[in-house]
Amino acid sequence: MSRPTQTPGRFIDVHVLHSVPFANLNRDDTNSVKTVQYGNTSRTRVSSQSWKRAARTEFQKRIGEQALRTRRIGEAVEAELRDARQWPADLAAKAGRHVATGSGIKTETPKDKDAAKTSTSPLLTSAMLYVPATAVQSLADLAEAHRDEITAAKDTGKTTKSVLPVTEIRDILRSRNGVINLFGRMLAEIDNSSVDGAVQVAHSFTTHTTDVEVDYFNAVDDVSSAWADETGSAHMGTIEYSAGVFYRYATVDLDDLLRNLGDDLDAARTLTAAFLDAFLLSLPQAKRTATAPHTIPDLAHLVVRRDRPISYAAAFEKPVHAARDGGHAAPSRAALDSYAKAAATLLGSRSALNSSWVSTDDVNLAHLGVRETSFDTLIDNAVTAALKAETPE
Repeated sequence: MSRPTQTPGRFIDVHVLHSVPFANLNRDDTNSVKTVQYGNTSRTRVSSQSWKRAARTEFQKRIGEQALRTRRIGEAVEAELRDARQWPADLAAKAGRHVATGSGIKTETPKDKDAAKTSTSPLLTSAMLYVPATAVQSLADLAEAHRDEITAAKDTGKTTKSVLPVTEIRDILRSRNGVINLFGRMLAEIDNSSVDGAVQVAHSFTTHTTDVEVDYFNAVDDVSSAWADETGSAHMGTIEYSAGVFYRYATVDLDDLLRNLGDDLDAARTLTAAFLDAFLLSLPQAKRTATAPHTIPDLAHLVVRRDRPISYAAAFEKPVHAARDGGHAAPSRAALDSYAKAAATLLGSRSALNSSWVSTDDVNLAHLGVRETSFDTLIDNAVTAALKAETPE
């Protein structure tokens, strides 16, 4: 497939070294720290889904748009009609069911008894929808326009055919905003609704071997403590934690993004810059109230490439050893710099179009390109380098 609008760079690779203290950013189904075997040693891991969600949440704040992932679109419209537009509860519930049925996706009643209490016979779509948050208001507007048909429709609580215009419902469900144009959407049940994501995010892992630590805790009963009539704790348990320096990697495909945006370069600039900033400064939120692990990256390295993205994960296939005076951050930065030099030598003329970095360390890293002074200048210069040919004078 030919490229959309021609730009100097196609990919912006993001390499991050991030020191995270005692924490459990991403748990598995047993509440254990996620790990991976790499280079024949155990590393702490954070899944791409976890960090991507954290980045998407921050990204939405930056661009001022929200996306909604839900099976409960009918109930969302019902709530909008009932609570914001003062429809009678039974009529709003009926409208919600006609919206869910009109989506063209199989529906079912919720198994969760608590959810079933929120309306009369609500319907869930069998597939998750991913729509701009404003779609709820648009669907409510559609219901308002067809209120007479909804009122007159027979209500059995098992709606099988919507009285609402199905084409208009599906057009709303196909709509996009900046969040969907960047992160993509997979929805096979509605024709022409899927969007290829322009962002790829890798699982993060520590650059060195890590051990998982089990933390024992107990909780005091305040009443027993005040009355001093019992000894011992009211609750006890254990939680797993670990700490280390993570290598994080993501890449933005500007061709895919421009294709999703209809070649809108200004929008591509805005969304790319917002994602880079969100990815750098986001952190998964698991166990945050118990650990407050709110650090910033030790090093961020952006590379603009013409032909293909390149991860530097292999720089840490051999685990980094701590420096003599302790710490994995400085040896990790040195390993990344060394691998960048080797990669540039191997790639030759296919090397980076633009390369730059920032770090909390004063030590110079000779093979990461131009040193910038802040995350803002790092991002601005990389995005400009990637898209500058089309920048209006």
